[in-house]
Amino acid sequence: MDAVEAIKQDHQRMEQVFAKLEAGDGDRRALLTEVENRLEAHSHAEEQEVYPAIKKAAPDEADEVDHGYDEHSEAESLLHKAISLADSPDFDDALQEFLEAVRHHVEEEETELLPALADAVDEAELERLGTAFETKRHAELQESGLDDGAHDLDDMTRAELYEEAKRAEVPGRSHMTKDELKDSLQDA
Repeated sequence: MDAVEAIKQDHQRMEQVFAKLEAGDGDRRALLTEVENRLEAHSHAEEQEVYPAIKKAAPDEADEVDHGYDEHSEAESLLHKAISLADSPDFDDALQEFLEAVRHHVEEEETELLPALADAVDEAELERLGTAFETKRHAELQESGLDDGAHDLDDMTRAELYEEAKRAEVPGRSHMTKDELKDSLQDA
C-alpha cells in the first residue's frame, strides 16, 4: 500500500475511535489510552519515515512539513490535557479541543502534504514509504500492546511481508515468494 493510502487509512481508524469517545461508547480511559497509543505510533511513523521524504522530494513544502511536526506536538499536548480531565466536567470541552486540532491537521495533511508527496515521487517510492510507515506504526502499536490487525497477511505486499518475516526472524526469507512469506508468517 502506498504512503498516501496508508496514512489516510490510519486517519480513518483513529476517527472511528474518536467517534466512540464522542458518543460515550465504552470505557473512556481505555479509549483515551488507545487514542494515545495510535496517535504516538502514527505521528512517529510520519515524522521518521514520511515527513523527511516530503521535505527532500518537495522542498517547497518544507514549511508545511514543519507545521505538521508542530501540530503533532500540539495534538499530544491537548490529548494529555483531555486525559488529565477524564473524570472532570471539563472533559468534553478538552476532548473537543483535541479533536478539532487533529481534524484540522488531517485536513491539511490530506489536501496539501500528501498530494505534494504523490506529485513529487514515483509509485515505487510511494510504496516504499507506505511500507516504512506501516512497519514503524505497527511496531509501535505492538510495543504498546495494541494490535489493530492492520497487517492482515492477505492484504500485504511482498515488501511488507518481508519486513514482517525479518522481524519474526524467518530463515530464508530473502528468497521467498509472496505466498511463501505469507505461509511462513502464518506458521510462525
